[in-house]
Amino acid sequence: MSRATREAYRDSLLPLLNLHPELICLDTDTGLFSAEHAAAAGEQYLNLGIAEANLMGIAAGLAASGRVPFVNTMAAFAASRALEAIKIDIAYNRLPVRIMATHGGLAAGHLGPTHQALEDLAVLRVLPGMTVVVPADAAATEAFVEQSVSVPGPLYVRLGRKPSPPLPEDAPPPVIGHAQTLRQGDDVVLACCGPYPVLACLDAADVLAGHGIEATVLNLHTLSPLDTEALVAAARPATLVVTVEEHWRSGGLGGAVAETLAEEAPTRVLRLGMPDQFVDEVGNQEHLVEHYDLTAERVVRTVRAALDTAALSGRTERREIAT
Repeated sequence: MSRATREAYRDSLLPLLNLHPELICLDTDTGLFSAEHAAAAGEQYLNLGIAEANLMGIAAGLAASGRVPFVNTMAAFAASRALEAIKIDIAYNRLPVRIMATHGGLAAGHLGPTHQALEDLAVLRVLPGMTVVVPADAAATEAFVEQSVSVPGPLYVRLGRKPSPPLPEDAPPPVIGHAQTLRQGDDVVLACCGPYPVLACLDAADVLAGHGIEATVLNLHTLSPLDTEALVAAARPATLVVTVEEHWRSGGLGGAVAETLAEEAPTRVLRLGMPDQFVDEVGNQEHLVEHYDLTAERVVRTVRAALDTAALSGRTERREIAT
């Protein structure tokens, strides 16, 4: 059943508050926690109002005093408005603040570019010591919230807004810092993160298999620290790596994968993501994902075109050698 990752976060955090008195939830009028939820959390829940930079500073102070704050805000505000406080107050001091950023990617599509977060992964993953995670569904969110209690240093978790479909039931358990291999194949690697890109890659892998192309689908839900070992192992036998993300093409998952493979296992990398422009279309997340073609069909077209070009180039080289 489809569930929203942000609601999965809330529902899994509440019982953890009872088990771990050092945990505390700081909110910014996100509306995620109702009066009933706040009452269940008791003194371990504080609503600070719409003041994102103050939120991060207060969280840093609490973390320096032995607490483990979970802070709720929108991804667009965490990655821009509150970034200095995250960088200086939290990351610089290596404090265990859990930044739970809702409305990631195009999830706030109906509110326009001011509220869309298409830069957050690029911004947060370069901060030293910052763990950056993008759950692909509600079950992964629940697992990551529980695991986050023991993650050292700061953590950024990108969450959605509305319900999104679950991953297949046979998917291996998600673990922070470890890539999740959802399908195995030696021809190409489809590296992805986030609900819609992961599902698009799984659908694309099914179609490609019908064309005799076997794809590994690698859910790189943890962008930092990236599971370099799993990525390199998947890329080495492959002809091509395609990254898919709900993020601008620059600096996010595609950047992390290309940087890693350039050093560890040089492979052709094609990056699929949002074009280098602010969104000029109004609509919900599903509409914008389709409008900007972050789809299984595009993944299939990209892979087939790249492999056809490589095959043609190979034939040309062989003819030149023969001549």
